[in-house]
Amino acid sequence: MKNPITNILLICASFLLVNNAWSHPDDQQADNSWWWEQSWWDEGKIEPPRNYDVISRESSYMHGDVEVPVLIYRPKKKGKFPGVLFVHGRPGLVTDIKRLAYWVAARGFVVYAPDLYFGRDIDPRPVEHDYVLEEDLSKGLDHMMTQKDISGDKVCVYSHTRGGYYSLKLAVTKKRQLDRLACYVSFYPHWQDPNAAEPLQVYSYAAEADELKIPSLVFYGDEEQYQRRRVIETAAENMLKKKRPVQLIMYPGVQRGFDFRPERVRTFADDLATKDAVVRAARFMRKHLGVK
Repeated sequence: MKNPITNILLICASFLLVNNAWSHPDDQQADNSWWWEQSWWDEGKIEPPRNYDVISRESSYMHGDVEVPVLIYRPKKKGKFPGVLFVHGRPGLVTDIKRLAYWVAARGFVVYAPDLYFGRDIDPRPVEHDYVLEEDLSKGLDHMMTQKDISGDKVCVYSHTRGGYYSLKLAVTKKRQLDRLACYVSFYPHWQDPNAAEPLQVYSYAAEADELKIPSLVFYGDEEQYQRRRVIETAAENMLKKKRPVQLIMYPGVQRGFDFRPERVRTFADDLATKDAVVRAARFMRKHLGVK
């Protein structure tokens, strides 16, 4: 286990551009345009995160003879807000995961979170992937767009773990990046078909990643599981070669699950990384949804 001081020294995110990630020639300044703020440097001003009280409601939609329940979080303040499609991962939409959707809503979004497993009577943390969930998710996006309190005609998709794969298939295979999705955000996504053979889980990635053309932002820790980190970085490297608008942000001192690890095992580094990622994701989504 690392010295606790390592966690205390987690101050900011490390941006990873895979094709020239870890070093730069001494005579060449790294591109800092994505994070540099002149108002902070000159005037000491820090942009405060947006905070809203949050309320919730329940809904559902039908896909064939299957009813998929939905939890919707939104600011208590009246009015319309930009929409975020929250896609749970392998754990399912359990209490610790619902909290992630709530945090996004507290930044000023209507967050639509379908419980994909419940409708199909799938237990939490399934090993195999049921491809019908991809159709359920696409149908959920259609239902989401009927919500009267969502502003605009596009939303961003926000996911973690296996939800990153569901979201990838939604954007590319279901072609929703062509009509309703403005951007893609995911925490340590499983960028490979969960049913693929073991070697492919380590040495390859889902081909759909090469065709993800909407702006994409991915967060993960430097202590992420080797096979997951390798897939994420390999995919992003090739995406960048294809001029896809993808950014990776890697946090030092944190492992897989840093965003939802419970208090009894949570570290200071986990909390710093999560807070930074949620605020950074909110700004990213507002930008690509065209809202202030």
